[in-house]
Amino acid sequence: MISATSSLPQWRRIGIMAALIGAGECVFLLPFVVARIFRPTFLDVFDLTNLQLGTAFALYGVVAMVSYFLGGPLADKFSARKLMTLALIATSVGGVLFATVPGLKILTLLYGFWGFTTIMLFWAALIRATREWGGVASQGRAYGILDGGRGFLAALLASISVMIFAALLPEDVSSATLAQRTTALKQIIGIFTGIVLAIALVVWLSVPDSTPGSHRSPEHRLSKVGVRKVLQMPNVWLQAIIVVCAYVGYKCTDDFSLYARDAFGYDDVAAARIGTISFWVRPFAAVGAGLLADHFKASWVVALSFVIMLLGSMAIAMGALQLNVTWMLVFTVAATSAGIYGLRGIYFALFEEGKVPLALTGTAVGLVSTVGFTPDIFMGPLMGYLIDRSPGALGHQHVFMVLTAFALVGLISALWFRQVSKKPVNSETKGR
Repeated sequence: MISATSSLPQWRRIGIMAALIGAGECVFLLPFVVARIFRPTFLDVFDLTNLQLGTAFALYGVVAMVSYFLGGPLADKFSARKLMTLALIATSVGGVLFATVPGLKILTLLYGFWGFTTIMLFWAALIRATREWGGVASQGRAYGILDGGRGFLAALLASISVMIFAALLPEDVSSATLAQRTTALKQIIGIFTGIVLAIALVVWLSVPDSTPGSHRSPEHRLSKVGVRKVLQMPNVWLQAIIVVCAYVGYKCTDDFSLYARDAFGYDDVAAARIGTISFWVRPFAAVGAGLLADHFKASWVVALSFVIMLLGSMAIAMGALQLNVTWMLVFTVAATSAGIYGLRGIYFALFEEGKVPLALTGTAVGLVSTVGFTPDIFMGPLMGYLIDRSPGALGHQHVFMVLTAFALVGLISALWFRQVSKKPVNSETKGR
C-alpha cells in the first residue's frame, strides 16, 4: 500500500517531514525541555522540591494517559494538520502563563492543561502522519528521521538557550542572585513560547489537509470495532511494555543535569551543558537505529538499544563513576542516551513488524501510548522522592537502579515481541 503522502514530489515530502520534526519537538519545549536543561535553576526560581515538580509532572501524566487513548481514534478521523496546529497554538498560550512564574497550584494545573494540548490534540496525529510519510518499506527510516531530526533541533535549541542563559547572568555564575536567575529563565521561557507559535504556522502551511477517515471504509473509522481489534493483538500489548521501559529511560534523562550538580559539584551553567550532551546524542542514535531497523528487524535493534541502556544505567547505579573524572560522566551520559534515544527513534516502527493495519494506526498508537507513557505519571514523583530522600549522589544512584530494572524488562519484552510477531496474522485483523 502506498499512502497519499508517500506519492508526493520529493521536495514536498522533505517539507512535510521538516514540519513534523519541528512540531514534534517544539510542542514539548515548554512542559519538558525547560525543566530538563535548567532543572537546578528551575527548582530554585519556582521554589520547588524535586517531589513537588514530580507531582506537577504526574498531573500531566494522568491527563496524558486519558488523552493518548482518546486522541488515537481522533487522529484516525480528523486532519493531522488541523489537530497539530491547534495543539501548538494552545500550548504556546500556556507558555505565556508559564513565563509569569506561577505558584505550585497554578503550575500543576498548567501541566495538566499541557497534558491535553500536547497529547490528545497532537501525539497520535504526528505518529499517523509519520507512518503515512514512510509508506510500507521505510518505517524505520521515517521514525528514525523524525526522532533524529527532533533530536538535532532539540540539541540546537538547548545549546543556544544555554548560551543565552549564560549571557544573561554575571560572568561568575555562582554569584548570580535569585532575581537575576529568575529574569534569565523567564526570558528563555518567552523565547520558547514564540518558537512554538511560529511552528504552528509552519505546520499549517506545510502539512497536507487530509482527513484520514474520508479515505477508509466505514468499519475502520472511529468505532468500538477498531478499538476491540487493537485490544486483541498481543503484539500491541508487548509494544506497549517496550515503550513503558524505554520511556522510563527518557524520563531519567531529566536527571543528568541535576546529577552533575549534586554529585560532581557543577554550577548551574556547567550542569546545563552536561544535560545538553544527551540532546546531541539523540539525532545520531535515532537516525542510526532507524536505518538499522530497515535493514534488520526493528525488534533486534530495540533489543540492542535496551542492552546499551542497561549497561549505562548500571554504571551510574553502582556508583562506578569517579567524581573527579569528567570524561567518565560525559561518556556514560552519552552512551546511556544512545540506548534511550535509539529506542525512541524506532519503537513505533514496530507497528509494521507487528502487522498492525494502517487503518488502525491511530487507535493502536492510542493504546500503546496510554500504557507506554504511564511513566509520565509515576516517574516524576518517584525520582523526586528518591533524590530528596537521599541527598547527593546516592539518590541519583537509586533513580538509575530503577532504570536498570526497567531496561531488563524491556529487553525481555523485545525478544518476546520478536517471537510473537512471527505468527501469521488473523484474517479478521488483517487489511489496510
